[in-house]
Amino acid sequence: MERWATFDCYGTLIDWNGGLGRELERLFGAARVGELLNRYHEVERELQRETPTASYREIMTRALPRLAPVPADEEDALARSLPAWQAFPEVRASLEDARARGWKLAILSNTDRDYIDASIESIGVEVELAVVASEVGSYKPDLGHWRAFRDEISPGVHVHVGASLFHDVAPAVQLGLPTIWINRLGEEPEPQPDVELHSLTGLGEALDSLA
Repeated sequence: MERWATFDCYGTLIDWNGGLGRELERLFGAARVGELLNRYHEVERELQRETPTASYREIMTRALPRLAPVPADEEDALARSLPAWQAFPEVRASLEDARARGWKLAILSNTDRDYIDASIESIGVEVELAVVASEVGSYKPDLGHWRAFRDEISPGVHVHVGASLFHDVAPAVQLGLPTIWINRLGEEPEPQPDVELHSLTGLGEALDSLA
């Protein structure tokens, strides 16, 4: 029986807040990073709801000027920077451990193909499949990513792993999937995941416990 673990990428495997925050600091100064990072989360969701078929590159480029005035040649600054965003330090070893335990890995990401390819290369661990928003035509928490995964794969066991309650845990729970929540920010769970971790350390054991 095949065992599949699907993952969100940005915020779960790749340090999304860190990469975004560094670019916001470069553009607007360190004092405004917290405020603008919170605002960016809101603006991105709004744009994804308004234009679910837009590429993630377009979403980021349209979101930045809504935060604060930027020079014309910097409007795509976030989009340009994303391929260089780094994985969390424990990610590679944790994914390698999951693979060694017999889990197949897939990524379901609110991004574009070129971005996810760059991030997978940075992580350095093979994944069997990556589903991206720009090809599905919708953004999580819409269920399009999971439908596309199921069209491609018929897993015997399927566990979803993500850091976002809104984008990942809630839709996975809606689908009846076992969930592992990577609570990097010390949040309160709603909805309740099956397993809560504070990093990917312990991922392999958590996956096995849900198989």
